[in-house]
Amino acid sequence: MALTGNKGEWSEIYTLLKLLGEGKVYAGDQNLNKIQNLFYPIIMILRQEKESSYNYSLQDKDVVIQTPQGEDLLRIPASVFLDEAEKLLKAINESDGAFSIPQIEAFMNRIYCHSLKAKSSDKTDIRIILHDHRTKINSEMGFSIKSQLGGDSTLLNASKATNFNFKIQGVALSDEDIANVNSLNPKRNKVIDRVDTIKEKGGELIFDKVDNPTFRNNLVMLDGDLPAIIAHLLLEQLNSGISTLKELAELITEVNPLGYDTEQASPFYAYKIKHLLTSAALGMMPATAWSGKFDANGGYLVVKKDGEILCYHFYDRNRFEDYLFSNAYLERSSTSRHEYASIIKEDDGTLSFKLNFQVRLK
Repeated sequence: MALTGNKGEWSEIYTLLKLLGEGKVYAGDQNLNKIQNLFYPIIMILRQEKESSYNYSLQDKDVVIQTPQGEDLLRIPASVFLDEAEKLLKAINESDGAFSIPQIEAFMNRIYCHSLKAKSSDKTDIRIILHDHRTKINSEMGFSIKSQLGGDSTLLNASKATNFNFKIQGVALSDEDIANVNSLNPKRNKVIDRVDTIKEKGGELIFDKVDNPTFRNNLVMLDGDLPAIIAHLLLEQLNSGISTLKELAELITEVNPLGYDTEQASPFYAYKIKHLLTSAALGMMPATAWSGKFDANGGYLVVKKDGEILCYHFYDRNRFEDYLFSNAYLERSSTSRHEYASIIKEDDGTLSFKLNFQVRLK
């Protein structure tokens, strides 16, 4: 049966072929530009298939496929991998939805690669042994692959676990009022229209809690103020129409809703948001109790629209965090799911309104 996958899934195979073909990967800056004088030579890529593991070792101008015990199975010129990567890139750009690419699948079978996604239970998409010129050390790292060949990548998925609950205060709404607000479905933006209607009736959204206790605990472990900061980001997005986290952070820094001491001009909000983004990128998932350890301990590999691959290595933490902070934005999830953007009358008579926290990367 032919392998089928979307652009993001095929991008993982493209990354494998491209990196083996080029034998190195360049670092990127916060604006997705290649840093010409900073690259990492690739020593080996390790891949876990369903039945076995294979090592793709770079030796001279060849790729040598080996068993984990070091037995050579196949030697192919690296240039062949680069040619196959170019064919795959063309096919990805010409396809939509879920699709198969028989020519590439035939090459994959030849190189002992039988699935689109390497076996992994965490955020690691590819494991690479890189050489760092600065430390002179070869290190095995796990990277998460983010592809721009399809839609914008998700950094933190929307789910019921990412609901933020707000209490509606300052107004008494009848059952008819509630039904009218919940039925608002304009072409412009139903979430903004529903919130504006609540405000017009004299209501105010006051942050109550993160609904999911696991996500709440994960956030508090990172920083006790994060639940409140995210709540202010969600409200500011509705008030301003701005979605990028960097700009939203600047706005709430001016307002300073948590009352930090700003005499020293310390970047309280930006620092805490960067910490959250890094944790979500490399290990933390909302509905899973998090130990604080990073799964994708290497960082990110970004596949750009033109096929170039950039490395955001966690060793260069400041650059990695700046990339996330500059490219992350809030996306509103579907109002038909997760009890999102509807007024709910609680058993005690109070009224709740849920906003959902979902983050994507440009």
